Amino acid sequence: MYKNKSFLLVLSLFILAQFAISQNNTNSPYTRFGYGDISDNNNGEQRAMGGVAIGSRSTFSINTVNPASYSSVDSLTFMFDIGTSVLGSRFSDTNSSKTTYNSNLEYVTMQFPLSKSLGFSAGLLPYSFSGYNMYYVDSIKNKEKDNIAYSTSYKGLGGLSQVYAGISGNLFNHISLGVNAYYMYGHIYNTHSLRIGSSSDSTTFVNSITANNFRFRYGIQFYNTFAKKHVVTLGLIYENKAPLNRSFSQTIYGVITDTIPNNNKDLQLPSIYGIGLNYTYDKKISVGIDYSMQAWKDTKFGGDSTLLKNRSKLAIGLEYMPNPMGRKYFDRVRYRAGFNMSNSYFNVNGVNPQNYGITFGMGFPLRNSNTVVNASFEYGKIGSVSVLREDYFKFTLNAIFNEHWFFKRKL
Repeated sequence: MYKNKSFLLVLSLFILAQFAISQNNTNSPYTRFGYGDISDNNNGEQRAMGGVAIGSRSTFSINTVNPASYSSVDSLTFMFDIGTSVLGSRFSDTNSSKTTYNSNLEYVTMQFPLSKSLGFSAGLLPYSFSGYNMYYVDSIKNKEKDNIAYSTSYKGLGGLSQVYAGISGNLFNHISLGVNAYYMYGHIYNTHSLRIGSSSDSTTFVNSITANNFRFRYGIQFYNTFAKKHVVTLGLIYENKAPLNRSFSQTIYGVITDTIPNNNKDLQLPSIYGIGLNYTYDKKISVGIDYSMQAWKDTKFGGDSTLLKNRSKLAIGLEYMPNPMGRKYFDRVRYRAGFNMSNSYFNVNGVNPQNYGITFGMGFPLRNSNTVVNASFEYGKIGSVSVLREDYFKFTLNAIFNEHWFFKRKL
């Protein structure tokens, strides 16, 4: 009864906190390009370690990045993970700067065993976020060389989400194979308005994408324990390139109002490759490194294969727990830190923005329970002042409810 009450209390706090603050996901001008800001789908624990996930294999967390990890779940355990975040960003160029704040319910996932060597996971994850609002004023010269003022604005909102289900099984006690199936859905709206001079008339173009699609991710992990205290895991992931089933239309408002459906624009999702290595010593210290690549350059976006660039990411992370069997509370608190670097999958004025981030966080176990509340902090920088620089600080809070459900109680 106590555990059930604790579960409901923490869940209620997450929901109340979410509705108490803004629901905007992002205000970044960079989300104007492509499908917006693509999520790496790291849980709160992995974010504190720089995003290390491909080689992670734990009985205490849900790793959706590599579906081969699901088979590590304890045969008596049901896990439920819910995460929320707050993002503060400062955008600056050579002329001005602006600060924004956003929040979001990041993900909801669950995991449980199907048998001793089979694990299952399902949940709701983001795929991309789009949200921006930009306004410019400038002038051009007409044939008489008079200056004609004009203003233009760009607005965007929406994003793509995905429901996933995955299964993983052990093979020969040292190999695990897994697969995730995703159903993607959502809407992205991009608006461009133009006003000439002091006229009250303006022309507005609204491009909208409504997407739905199935895709798959495959994972494998090779794991072994040496001399009882040394655990090494090598993980690999792969996704094949897939078409994005969608409807596309452009609506024009102003002097002429019209809606132009266009379903001939090819939209694709990239092939993804990833490799990760994790080492754990005596259940106290874990070190991991990941490298992944998204082959956006080989995909089409609106029928054009030249707009997007390949995105690669390198992540390094560390976790330390003083004494897993300790009686004192802080003996079982987990301390984490990490670093990551990546490049964007689009160009801005011929420049490919780079992203650098440093992370740290802690995992707090609840007393008399296997539930853990994780807090992670990330500071990052995207781009440069010459084009547009974004300095961001992201705080993620998630709770992993880990309860023993699959056993008979003795009376």
